[in-house]
Amino acid sequence: MTVEQNVLQQHSQKHQQTLLNQLREVTGTTDVQLLQQALQVSNGDLAEAVAFLTEKNAKVPQQDEATYYQTAQIGNDRYISVGSQADTNVIDLTGDDKDDLQRAIALSLEESNRAFRETGITDEEQAISRVLEASIAENKASLKRTHTEAWSDSPNPHDRKRQENCPVGLKNVGNTCWFSAVIQSLFNLLEFQRLVLHYAPPACAQDLPRNQKEHSNLPFMRELRHLFSLMVGSKRKYVDPSRAVEILKDAFKSTDSQQQDVSEFTHKLLDWLEDAFQMKAEEEREGEKPKNPMVELFYGRFQAVGVLEGKKFENTEMFGQYPLQVNGFKDLHECLEAAMIEGEIESLHSENSAKSGQEHWFTELPPVLTFELSRFEFNQALGRPEKIHNKLEFPSMLYMDRYMDKNRDITRIKREEIRRLKEHLTVLQQRLERYLSYGSGPKRFPLADVLQYAMEFASSKPVCTSPVEDIDTAAPPGGTTASQPAPSSAEQGPSCSPESPTTPPSQQRAPIHKPFTQSRIPPDLPMHPAPRHITEEELRVLEGCLHRWRSEVENDTRDLQGSITRLHRTIELMYSDKSMMQVPYRLHAVLVHEGQANAGHYWAYIYNPHHRRWMKYNDISVTKSSWEELVRDSFGGYRNASAYCLMYINDKKPFLIEEEFDKETGQMLSGFDKLPPDLKEYVKEDNQLFEKEMEEWDAQQIRKAQQDKLAAMAAAAAAASAAAAAVTQQAASQEPSPPEPTALPQDPEYMEQPSPTDDSKHLQEDTERAISRAAAEHEGMSTEALLSAAMLTPTMQGIIMAIGKARSVYDRCGPEAAFFKAIKLEYARLLRFAQEDTAPENDYRLQHIIVYFIQNQAPKKIMERTLLKQFADRNLGFDERCKNIMKVARAKLELIKPDEVNMEEYEMWHQDYRNFRETTIYLMIGLELFQKRSYVEALMYLIYSYQYNKELLSKGPYRGHDDELIAHYRRECLLKLNEHAAALFESGDDQEVISGLSIMNELVVPCIPLLLVDEMEEKDMVAVEDMRNRWCSYLGQEMESRLQEKLTDFLPKLLDCSTEIRSFREPPKLPSYSTLELCERFSRAMASLSRIPADGR
Repeated sequence: MTVEQNVLQQHSQKHQQTLLNQLREVTGTTDVQLLQQALQVSNGDLAEAVAFLTEKNAKVPQQDEATYYQTAQIGNDRYISVGSQADTNVIDLTGDDKDDLQRAIALSLEESNRAFRETGITDEEQAISRVLEASIAENKASLKRTHTEAWSDSPNPHDRKRQENCPVGLKNVGNTCWFSAVIQSLFNLLEFQRLVLHYAPPACAQDLPRNQKEHSNLPFMRELRHLFSLMVGSKRKYVDPSRAVEILKDAFKSTDSQQQDVSEFTHKLLDWLEDAFQMKAEEEREGEKPKNPMVELFYGRFQAVGVLEGKKFENTEMFGQYPLQVNGFKDLHECLEAAMIEGEIESLHSENSAKSGQEHWFTELPPVLTFELSRFEFNQALGRPEKIHNKLEFPSMLYMDRYMDKNRDITRIKREEIRRLKEHLTVLQQRLERYLSYGSGPKRFPLADVLQYAMEFASSKPVCTSPVEDIDTAAPPGGTTASQPAPSSAEQGPSCSPESPTTPPSQQRAPIHKPFTQSRIPPDLPMHPAPRHITEEELRVLEGCLHRWRSEVENDTRDLQGSITRLHRTIELMYSDKSMMQVPYRLHAVLVHEGQANAGHYWAYIYNPHHRRWMKYNDISVTKSSWEELVRDSFGGYRNASAYCLMYINDKKPFLIEEEFDKETGQMLSGFDKLPPDLKEYVKEDNQLFEKEMEEWDAQQIRKAQQDKLAAMAAAAAAASAAAAAVTQQAASQEPSPPEPTALPQDPEYMEQPSPTDDSKHLQEDTERAISRAAAEHEGMSTEALLSAAMLTPTMQGIIMAIGKARSVYDRCGPEAAFFKAIKLEYARLLRFAQEDTAPENDYRLQHIIVYFIQNQAPKKIMERTLLKQFADRNLGFDERCKNIMKVARAKLELIKPDEVNMEEYEMWHQDYRNFRETTIYLMIGLELFQKRSYVEALMYLIYSYQYNKELLSKGPYRGHDDELIAHYRRECLLKLNEHAAALFESGDDQEVISGLSIMNELVVPCIPLLLVDEMEEKDMVAVEDMRNRWCSYLGQEMESRLQEKLTDFLPKLLDCSTEIRSFREPPKLPSYSTLELCERFSRAMASLSRIPADGR
């Protein structure tokens, strides 16, 4: 066959496929044989085909068996159609105005057909174009958005740097998670990866394209090579596939948007790749039948064998993705068995009742075997597709021997044996059900239990009166006892004791049961019903029968259960012999969909055979996973997630996943070594751009840090020093010197050396005059009042108090001894604070840095230097005593040798404390705003307080605040915002709908990964599920088309399961607070929490 004939044949095949897709979309009919029958009857006339199907739909849909069992034409053997799911806009062809409707449909189909003849583009391709174009438009729009969007890049390039040997993710450029899932699955097939990377376009490419589609194949292959090369050697954590998507968009012109279908895209992608490689193969092997590597890799053949009214037929067909129905099956083998046997075993329509049926047998399986799991069905009543959430199990190793043509005879024998065993199993299960659900009424019970209950009833102590009579005599009206004649001994029966008292009834008091004051049943009433008259002989016979019957029933039940278990085991092992385990296929990738039929999110689980573990590819996030996580997300029946596509690879063809080795050295090629020269240069240029971006960021951060350091605020010392002067006077006179506390253990050498007497730094005279005036104004006040009035920091208050208490030591022994006395007193006081168990509103760590250091076991020399710095504060230089003690502290600081205190460690501890204060401010403001119900403003403060607090707690349990408290209010704030946004959406007002979706897109959605990142936090997981369910509940409700469109566009972002923490709003700028103000406001905020009931989940 010439190239021209081959092209014409392919064009004819695709045209016929287009007609089938158009008929499927218009009529809602999914039966391929019925659609082919309509085309054959109408000789390709679409209007007549629609009329034919309309008439059939108006009647009981009975197919002509002769055409039903005929397979596709031999010429059309490239693949089984796996087109898109039924569209929501299905036309109802059962109405009265059928003629007018048919004319409109025919006109529409004629227009569509003419568009195909003019452009060479099918409707299926146009549908993909609509999604691609929408993805590109949304990506371009995202470039203009602020960094508040969930899919925007982090401004810090170091957050986007690839970790060593970590796979590269793909950025979601707008509803393109399907693209990421498919491309990652194919990229991790190393043979496919090599084919793409080493693809070279044909030399005469400019002469080859024959229509608009073929013009796009070569540019797409170029961009796919670039994308694959970046996924191999990029230094970025994830790369942007926009250029490849842009090429796909340009290939098919359209304007609408929707969430793309994974299997449909995979089908079309392989089609494009096949065409691209076909052009190359035809150029390289002129005159011979070209071999297409895409066909050899992904396409197989099966034989359709059928019998119709005694006549046999047999055809061979080619397939790519193999479609399987999910509904009604529990595992993959059941799906395959149902797909391999079509039609009825015995015809119900033929007069001679001859057996009819059709079987599929694989004659050639592709190295990569892909199953499309059909989890969507069209609901004719609602007029829209619905997702099937049923559980479907599949194995990690699939043996295909039972479906191979070469094993046809033995498989038929085994199938017949399984059918016989299942019939036997059904009989046994029905028998067992009669034992386990015994009875003829609506309520059924196990027969063994029924017999046991009967035995317990018979063995109960008999009573002499009816329960009604007993109650009537026990509680007469008015609270008095009624007089009734006593029954005779004959009436009482043999079980009434003859020795019982025979006191007349008028002299007996029946016990009165008081239901509100007496909690137990009176002792003379039976706990259970009992027989009124039964002899010992009757009881003995009855108990013997019941015991024997119960034993027989239990034995029969055990035998039935054992037989059922053995039959199940026999069926399971039917194909376990070695002869039926020669065609092993290992699970390579699982493409998962979460959501509903018209909205959701895709990701992929891909097996890494070299590290022997599963990896989860979720857009830009690539994380380690496990088989257990895959099962939870892929089998279905759990939430809204389930597998949609399974990719198996032939386990006997290791070249599919084997790494490439250097032919000369024999070493494995990795990274850059795998790339051809042109792609090495391409990746190198991109990496250089990324490195330059990181360098510019680092330089910018250095400049910013320097500016922040230069902008440090200077504290006003006049008022503080004035108050301190008065305090030292009063402290010395009011309190006697206590015994010296235990000093810091092993004082360092610089603390023991005598201090130099000279002071090189003098205070300014105007400061001293200001101090004197301030002290005069506060004369006569108590120590505590002076400290509060002067707004001194708690640290300065403690130092002044300690100096005041050391006054007597100063007078006797001088400033150095007084310095040691004061510093030991202050350390003892702070140590006591650190050991106290205080409420959160009285957090001493906020008041004193030394308390923070003690609780977090900071090095002793760090604490000593910090105390020295506090005693060396120039604000102490207001009188001779304080000035001299300050001089001693400064002298001690100067004596510290560089090797005695690690200054980097010192700065690190002080930076940690500054971070603790900032985290406290974020939390304080967040809680204040939350209590004011300003949830939008509160969210960012709570989000950042949790993130920063988590970083602090990672270093120690006392580095931060209660993480459960912050997590609770962060979670509640998101739930409040979600409810508010949903209420705005439900209003239907355009402005409020936009406002509600803006809250979700800019605030709630970017924060969801923060709640999902720690799967151990069950309350956060439940909150996320509640928020998603709140919005998914709208899918089943009637709403205006504009709201439906906005909801469909929004839901994939909300349902994105990626735990990749992406950038959102910058942290709010914090105001500066004095220590006293911070402690006071934080105390009020924490104390108010106990007065406000938490909306705990």
